[in-house]
Amino acid sequence: MSNNATVEHAVRDSLKQDPRIPDPSEVAVTAVDGTVILRGTAGSFSQRRAAGSDALGVEGVDDVDNQLEVRLLERSRRTDADIRGMALQLLMWDSEVPGDLVDVHVRDGWATLTGEVTHQFESDAAYEDIAGLNGVLGITNEIKVATTLGLHARPASGAN
Repeated sequence: MSNNATVEHAVRDSLKQDPRIPDPSEVAVTAVDGTVILRGTAGSFSQRRAAGSDALGVEGVDDVDNQLEVRLLERSRRTDADIRGMALQLLMWDSEVPGDLVDVHVRDGWATLTGEVTHQFESDAAYEDIAGLNGVLGITNEIKVATTLGLHARPASGAN
């Protein structure tokens, strides 16, 4: 068995063992020289992310091209307004996210995060909060991280 075939088999096994992925047979796996390509469908954005994480955790995998399409079950569908409301509430409850500085816009199930925060972990936490919401098909994170580096920089020693 070639290395690519071995990696493909290991990724399929990893997907089958993950309870977050209810139907791993809907995921096509291709491996090419350390890169795994996932194609097919996932029932939620969080399932799509879980499949990518599972693949990346397999020995011999250096990169994952996650092309899984999210197809929500009818019971998971939410209106854009409902998703936005739930997202804003989650951001307000998360102590790592300055909820008053981050906004969420939703169109056709796709959430876009905007605003400006001081630290990268705040942007990451906002993304993680929204990623688990039912009804979200995908996320674009446009939160800017303000950098204060260099504002108070001193000249290098010996500089005039």
